[in-house]
Amino acid sequence: QVQFVESGGGLVQPGGSLRLSCAVTGVIFSIYDMGWHRQAPGKQRELVASVTVAERTNYTDSVKGRFTISRDNAKKTVYLQMNSLKLEDTAVYYCYCNARYGPSSSPRSYWGQGTQVTVSS
Repeated sequence: QVQFVESGGGLVQPGGSLRLSCAVTGVIFSIYDMGWHRQAPGKQRELVASVTVAERTNYTDSVKGRFTISRDNAKKTVYLQMNSLKLEDTAVYYCYCNARYGPSSSPRSYWGQGTQVTVSS
């Protein structure tokens, strides 16, 4: 069973920084893309950032220049360094990975349980 261990969320003032981490645990054959989505109250879930196995990255426009995504393939962990946080970054952040459970299974998306990030003065 694929599980996630997320950490790093919390309360921070505007302009502050947080670092999210998400480790994939359990039985898994191979991991492809990893990344983070977020969902603010009353809004749809949106992709924040993603990183491929080859470490190519993609960011939504609103976080470019402020957030940095990275991964450690040996640890099956994805990170999100968030700097210069704004009030509008407040949301529940969900990590995900596209992966295969076994050698004969089809790739699918797996999701973490989410971690709250609150930016407030």
